[in-house]
Amino acid sequence: MTDIAELESNNLTRIDGATDLAALDEARVAILGKSGNVTLLARTLGSVSLEERKVLGPQINQMRDRLAARIEARKAELEAAELEAQLAASRVDLSLPAPPRRRGGVHPTMQVMDELVAVFADMGFGVAEGPDIETDFNNFTALNFPPKHPAREMHDTFFLPPDAHGERKVLRTHTSPVQVRVMNRTSEKLPSWIATGQEPPIRVIVPGRTFRQDSDQTHTPMFHQIEGLVIDKGIHMGHLKWTLETFIARFFETDRVTTRFRPHHFPFTEPSAEMDVKCDRSGGEVRIGEGEDWLEILGCGMVHPNVLRNCGLDPDVWQGFAFGCGVDRLGVLKYGMPDLRDMFAADVRWLAHYGFSAFAAPNPASGLS
Repeated sequence: MTDIAELESNNLTRIDGATDLAALDEARVAILGKSGNVTLLARTLGSVSLEERKVLGPQINQMRDRLAARIEARKAELEAAELEAQLAASRVDLSLPAPPRRRGGVHPTMQVMDELVAVFADMGFGVAEGPDIETDFNNFTALNFPPKHPAREMHDTFFLPPDAHGERKVLRTHTSPVQVRVMNRTSEKLPSWIATGQEPPIRVIVPGRTFRQDSDQTHTPMFHQIEGLVIDKGIHMGHLKWTLETFIARFFETDRVTTRFRPHHFPFTEPSAEMDVKCDRSGGEVRIGEGEDWLEILGCGMVHPNVLRNCGLDPDVWQGFAFGCGVDRLGVLKYGMPDLRDMFAADVRWLAHYGFSAFAAPNPASGLS
C-alpha cells in the first residue's frame, strides 16, 4: 500500500508549483482524474482486508478532499494573478494625451448642393423645393409626357399603390415637378417648405432627391438632381447658353471651359439640347477645362409651350429655359470619386476621406471648396 502522507505531500508540492491555469489543470487530472494517483489508490481498497479498509478508506477520502480544496485555492490565486497582469498591461496612463476624436463631416452630396446653391444664388436664382412623392400630373402630364411614354412604365418608375380615388402616385423621377408647382397657381394648402405658384418673372433652382429603377457604376435607384427654371419675356437660347457656361466655370473653378450643345429630345423642352464640356480623361481622372475629350454633363432646352399652357401661362407672352443635372455625378467629376454607388454606401471611412468641414461654407467670393 502506498504511503498516504508521502503521496499527499508530493501532490501538494505539484499543486503549489503550478505557475498557470494550464499547469494546474494538468496537475488536477494527474491527481484526481480517472487515472490519477489518488483515484488509483482508492481502487486498491478492494484488495485489502475489511479492517484495513475501515482505516484507509477515510484517510484516502480526507486526502482527496484536502487536495481538491488546495486545487481550488490555487486556481483562485492564479486567476487573480492573471487578472492583475491584464489590468497592469492595459492600465490607462492619464498623463498621455487623449486619442483624437472622430468628428463628423459634410457628405459630398450635401457639399455639392451647397456649392450649387451658392453659385446660382450669386446669379440671382432662388431655391424651390417639393415633395418626393408626386402626382402623375405634376411628374408626367404637365411636363408633356405622352400617355405611352416609357418613363411611365414600371421598369423605369417607382409607383405607389392606388389611393382611395384610384390614383397611383409616384416617387418623382426628376425635380421638374417643382417647376410645375412654381408656375402653376393653385389654392391647395401645402406645407410652408413646398413651393407654390408665383407670378413671372421666375428664376429658381430645384435641388432634391429623385428615384428611378436604375443601378450601375454611374446610376443609383435614389440620386440627387438640381433643375433650373427661368421664365420671362424675350428669353432665348443665348441666355441659356450664358447661364450654363457661367455655372460650369464657377462650379469647377476654372475659366478654361469649352462647351458644345448637341440637339436632343426632352418632352418638356423644345428645342432641347445636351451640353458637353471639354475635358481630359487621361490618367484615370476627368479634368474639366483641359484636353480634347468631350463629356456630356447636363440636359437643357427652352420650356415647351405645352408645359407653359399646362401651368396657366401664355407661351405667346412668356418664354423660358430649363436645365437639369445630377448632383452626385457633379461631385464625382469634381472630387475624383471612382464609383457613384460609394456615395450611398454609409461607409464612415469613405466619408472621413471625402467629407468636408461643416465650418467651411461654400462662398463664390472666397472659393467654393
